[in-house]
Amino acid sequence: MNFELSSDRVTETSPLDETSLLVIILDTNPGQRILRENPHILTQCTDSVIAFANAHLMQKAQNKLAIMACHSKISEFVYPGPGKPLDIRQVDGQYEVFTLVEKTVKQNLMKVLTSETSTVYTESLLAGAIAMALCYIARILRTKTPGLKINSRILTVTGSSDSASQYMNYMNVFFTAQKQSVVIDVCALDQHLSLLQQGCDITSGLYLRIPQIQGLLQYLLWVFLPEPPVRQKLVLPPPVKVDYRAACFCHRELIDVGYVCSVCLSIFCKFSPICTTCQ
Repeated sequence: MNFELSSDRVTETSPLDETSLLVIILDTNPGQRILRENPHILTQCTDSVIAFANAHLMQKAQNKLAIMACHSKISEFVYPGPGKPLDIRQVDGQYEVFTLVEKTVKQNLMKVLTSETSTVYTESLLAGAIAMALCYIARILRTKTPGLKINSRILTVTGSSDSASQYMNYMNVFFTAQKQSVVIDVCALDQHLSLLQQGCDITSGLYLRIPQIQGLLQYLLWVFLPEPPVRQKLVLPPPVKVDYRAACFCHRELIDVGYVCSVCLSIFCKFSPICTTCQ
């Protein structure tokens, strides 16, 4: 007995494709306290970030990755690097993409570090690096394949201290990320960062200050590797109380109580009859 399946009864279901775009911002400013005390920590952090990035690519073949180096004067993409990709061949059975990520990041990171000739290091331009990451994500989303859903997030790995002088820049990128549905995660290596903690809370990201630098890779894989929708089902470190203090526009310091201009909403720590921002 022969059974024939009519072609009009065959229905092909194509579920909505989903992929993840991860942009990692690595603070390479030599002015960080942990790097001043032990410069070799940068090598350990770089190796941990590369291993974490490869783990992200290993989760799904369609996952996308970008890595940035944030310095005191510039912020540049070290992966994918500018120009033609490196010609990579299989080494010791390692996946070619993993080898490409490792060699490209280390080569471009060396260029960034050697191009800095000044011995005076200012604060890291983290707000500008996040803004560049948001522009990169917007370009990827604009040129993506129709029907493809991309979950975008930014991970900042830094040992710098809080910078109240970048307060307005931080607030601009935080609310821009919230509007674009981009999650911002922060891994603090040394000091507590109240402003970046606000950004994590605004964008529904995770903030973690690791207790010891030796376990950086373990914390990255445990806390920051899972996608935001999956994190609700995992046992992660409990959220700490968010410090929502604002920075005054006059001295760029975090204050508990201040004066706010009724016209432009500028914040000052001392009373002034004329607003220095909008006059």
